[in-house]
Amino acid sequence: MASNFQRQLPPFPMNLILIQPEEVQASEVRLTGRRADHLRKILKVQAGDTVRVGIVNGMIGIGIVGAISRNEVILQVTAETQPPAKLNLALILALPRPIMLKRVLAQATALGVKHLFLINASRVEKSFFEASPVKDNTFSPFIENGLEQAVDTIAPTVSVHPRFKPFVEDVIPSLAASLKLIAHPNGGASLAERASSVKTPGATLLAIGPEGGWIDYEITKFQEAGFQPFSLGPRILRVDTAVPAIIAQIDLVLQLNSRSPEINKRPAVSEV
Repeated sequence: MASNFQRQLPPFPMNLILIQPEEVQASEVRLTGRRADHLRKILKVQAGDTVRVGIVNGMIGIGIVGAISRNEVILQVTAETQPPAKLNLALILALPRPIMLKRVLAQATALGVKHLFLINASRVEKSFFEASPVKDNTFSPFIENGLEQAVDTIAPTVSVHPRFKPFVEDVIPSLAASLKLIAHPNGGASLAERASSVKTPGATLLAIGPEGGWIDYEITKFQEAGFQPFSLGPRILRVDTAVPAIIAQIDLVLQLNSRSPEINKRPAVSEV
């Protein structure tokens, strides 16, 4: 724990300083580059200050600032707090254009998505699979941005599937889920209606299509795999808007569904 005399810093844009496990040597870590610049230039830390840190795929804790130089900040690290629980949700996303993918990776990570499957679809441009970060498998910087934002340390898994039919027919059957949903403007039912039958939340599979939407063949294949189409209403949303909006709604609906028996057991309020 930090001593009383250590100056506690207010919340900051990089809400968590992420540290790779191998960077910690005898509880000490030497930060350079973006993280050191953030501490020195944005937070303007001084020796003895306490900042929030997290070990990638490990615990969350504090770092006490030691020596500060022009290019380096040294922290004494103690990490003993569990990161927040993940959503029991896997996102199947038709691969968006690179600039949008970078935003979605950060958003999905911040929301606590467990797994992210980037798949092909008829209206996905083939060039997207040749662009960075997909071609170079350089997802980490954007995932780390999401972890820093959400004060989390556990990264979601990300896999790329350039062939639609093998993914639907071979991969999806191997994924256990109590709720399978696919967003579609002509879904016919609301998300709440589709999720209303789930009283005990389990794993959820959520499929979101490309900017131009799914074609009929793709919707049919998803339905054959057990997915239920739903609509968010008459407004057509961009992918980077739809992803957080839908995930937040699913989380809320399932929480309310799981609490409904308790709510129903509450005694009625007597009239006076």
